[in-house]
Amino acid sequence: MTHAAPAAAARRILVIRLSALGDVIMASGLIPALRTRYPDAHIAWLTEAPAAPLIQQHPLLDEVIVWPRHQWQKLWRERRFGTLWQEMRRFRRALRERHFDLALDAQGLLKSGLWGWLSGAPRRIGLRAREGAQWLATERLDPPRDADVRIGAEYRALARHVGAPDETFRLDLRFDEAVRQRARAQLAALGVHGPFAVLCPFTTRPQKHWFEERWAALAERLAAGGCTPVLLGGPADREAAARIHAAAPSAVDLAGQLKLDESVALIADSHLLIGVDTGLTHAGSAFRVPTIALFGSTRPYADADSPRTAILYEPLPCSPCRRNPTCGGRFDCMRAHTVDHVLQQAQRLLHPLP
Repeated sequence: MTHAAPAAAARRILVIRLSALGDVIMASGLIPALRTRYPDAHIAWLTEAPAAPLIQQHPLLDEVIVWPRHQWQKLWRERRFGTLWQEMRRFRRALRERHFDLALDAQGLLKSGLWGWLSGAPRRIGLRAREGAQWLATERLDPPRDADVRIGAEYRALARHVGAPDETFRLDLRFDEAVRQRARAQLAALGVHGPFAVLCPFTTRPQKHWFEERWAALAERLAAGGCTPVLLGGPADREAAARIHAAAPSAVDLAGQLKLDESVALIADSHLLIGVDTGLTHAGSAFRVPTIALFGSTRPYADADSPRTAILYEPLPCSPCRRNPTCGGRFDCMRAHTVDHVLQQAQRLLHPLP
């Protein structure tokens, strides 16, 4: 790991974290940390369109710059190479004209490191830079893995590297009141007026999933206890959500029906959140909502930095296997989480002992 350079005035700072949603949420703690360290600086965040709603309304950011990656891919597929070249040059020029003096590549990939380099910032810090991004940075930060078990540990290390006090790093998501009212209106239109529990069953890899029949059983028991279960997810999750809803008619299915910032606002209003290793689960911890995180093939953190989050993780000899499961599709690590145990944890969070 490189050592932090002597403190220097940074007037214009570019944070680069393009994707994925969960990592953008965990990196959001950089915003208050950087604002504390550099109170008068212009702080911008470069991201991709899907993640932009998570940070676009943040009052401590001066701007959010959206890399139109999907538009460029469309131009490439259509073989409109001249237009694509013009758009790339225009985007690069816009970055250069902002005169950033510090670029924080919080993703560490070639695609993120390239934008740090193209920004023209004279100081460019690459977080665990790889894929060639290390050659585009002026500093490379490699915090030791597993030394810090808190949520967003590597981003915390980046904040400390530029001189931000450790206690200023805290996951920080914001949205305006109009977003909250839209989310509440959609929930009310479905007849939900009392306490509700957000269920976040969906993510990108099957080995991170809990089982649909257990989600259905959990939803019915929550409903029987007076807490309406609400399924959240993206458009790609609609089919799986419909299956869970068919088995648990007491649940409210909002998967694919809310915008990302509306989903986040709904989480902030929720009575309880139960989810797998996915961005919406991390948002529950960010808002200090009572949250139960079901981990198995992955365990991105052991401490959510919130006393209201319970992390359920049963270590097996093969876990965490991450992207290389060896159980033949049984997913034993997730099977260890029973409905009874999850409900017991929910009771503990909602009714803590004195």
